[in-house]
Amino acid sequence: MDVSTFYALFSTTCFTLVGLWWNVVQSHTDWMREPALRRVVGGVYLSFLLPALMGLFAQVGGTENPQVWRTAFIALSVVGCVSTLRLLARARGDHFITWQQAASTLLYALIAVVGAFPGLARHVGLRPIQTGALMLIVLIILAHALVWRYMAGEGRADEDA
Repeated sequence: MDVSTFYALFSTTCFTLVGLWWNVVQSHTDWMREPALRRVVGGVYLSFLLPALMGLFAQVGGTENPQVWRTAFIALSVVGCVSTLRLLARARGDHFITWQQAASTLLYALIAVVGAFPGLARHVGLRPIQTGALMLIVLIILAHALVWRYMAGEGRADEDA
């Protein structure tokens, strides 16, 4: 598959997931009343929004102007790392959530590294923009796992918090 086509489909899918998450949140207005729940809801939102934005920038920059996607990947990965680390600090002993958020933080960091040092990607036999795509796929898989855990009720903060 052409990388540009991949990123077009990827971004569209991620923005669709953002919209679906909004619909879920609208049907659970109580989630927005509790500060701890609101932070988690926002974290799930960013789990889909940030990769969607990265995909858009990868499309705009492509292989013709890699500085565009590289800069965006670095900046958005920093936002992803910070927001995920803030949520990780509130995981409260849930090993699955801790694992998911630690893996997401690591992926964001690796995406930023590929953006900053694209030559590293060539060591695995891929173009940097392809390496970024593979990591974004894993990031979305982790986001889906987070949504599942949250929707099952096991990943939500305690009501007493």
